[in-house]
Amino acid sequence: MERYSIIKEKNPREIVLLRGKGCAYKKCTFCDYHTDCCSNEEENYLLNKTILEKVTGFYGKIEIINSGSVFELDHKTSELIKNICHDKGIKTIHFECHYLYKNLIPVLRELYKDFELKMKLGLETFDYDLRETVLQKGIDERDNLIISKNFDEANLLFGISGQNIDSMENDIALGLKYFERICINIMCKNSTRIKPNTRVISDFTKYLYPKYKDNSRIDILLNNTDFGVGD
Repeated sequence: MERYSIIKEKNPREIVLLRGKGCAYKKCTFCDYHTDCCSNEEENYLLNKTILEKVTGFYGKIEIINSGSVFELDHKTSELIKNICHDKGIKTIHFECHYLYKNLIPVLRELYKDFELKMKLGLETFDYDLRETVLQKGIDERDNLIISKNFDEANLLFGISGQNIDSMENDIALGLKYFERICINIMCKNSTRIKPNTRVISDFTKYLYPKYKDNSRIDILLNNTDFGVGD
């Protein structure tokens, strides 16, 4: 599994895929990333250390993901992140977390007060019924302003049954309204019961991808390894 890469185009930054104790939620019907975990904090730290040692600070920005939420990383890894970012001159750190941790984000910002934190939410869609009935995201809130509070960026998931060109474009418009940046992830086949819908993916690729591919506020991952990490 690749755990370090460099994103050279939109919002250039380094990216690392670390390992934590595991997603605390684990109920999203489309996701099996949570299998990349370990209950042994020391083993996680030693692995994460080898990954973080590759960081150069070239762009002054880094995205740190861990198949879960930043709050599931061990304390030693968190301290190492701060130390390496200081040493390498990194000013901006992008983290991800589930909505259930929303009230802890101000605490995290204080712990990382020497850096500009960009917090990314796995929202997937603004369609409440699709998000909560089908995808079971655990975001029991309909007010988009409340949802976006404390978050700077959002992940969107496209390419599944129940979506169409209009609904995807609506998600993009709302994403750009309520967040600084969005990352569109096209559904890829995995071990879950949610399967890619080839017609929806084809519609996105034909009609929406050309329209938004050059937007500097939108990352688009046609494959889940397009950032260079994962497997």
